[in-house]
Amino acid sequence: MRGTTPNTRAALAMSLSAALALLTAGCAGAGDDARPSGTTASAGQTPGIASAPGRVTVRVAGIDLAVTDAVAHLGPSGGTLSMTVRNNGTVPEHLGMVGTSAGGRGELVGAEGTEGSGALTTAGILLRPGTTVAFGGGGGPSVRLPRAARDTGGQRTLPVTLQFGVAGLVHLDARVSDG
Repeated sequence: MRGTTPNTRAALAMSLSAALALLTAGCAGAGDDARPSGTTASAGQTPGIASAPGRVTVRVAGIDLAVTDAVAHLGPSGGTLSMTVRNNGTVPEHLGMVGTSAGGRGELVGAEGTEGSGALTTAGILLRPGTTVAFGGGGGPSVRLPRAARDTGGQRTLPVTLQFGVAGLVHLDARVSDG
């Protein structure tokens, strides 16, 4: 990681190790909602997570994240994903990856001329605590969707997986707009 100090790299490594330990521990036994480990639930059945087409909120274990107005603008050569992400949590968050149900991975593009929220860092698009970042607007960060994303099978939503540094994997159904 060019441009980082050994202390910064060590802190990042410890943070990632702690996050992995927490995620592993969370999968090892019965959950807080009395489901045995290994079972899954839709967002509507998971405490602290609420979703509807184009939006999802995650409020668990110190995480307070809201994704709203998620729309996949699809065309013949792929498309873009527009959305608004609000980090109401107390720690910085990063959007590191966007995947689609059609097997494609989106390309993250940082906001122009910025170093704060919306900037592309080595961890992804930065979302500082208490900020809202609009993806797909003029000058803001954006997500370019691959050609594979346009294969929605006639559905009016596109299942999308967002990978955040702190919140982890977040699933939502983006509304589909042709063009």
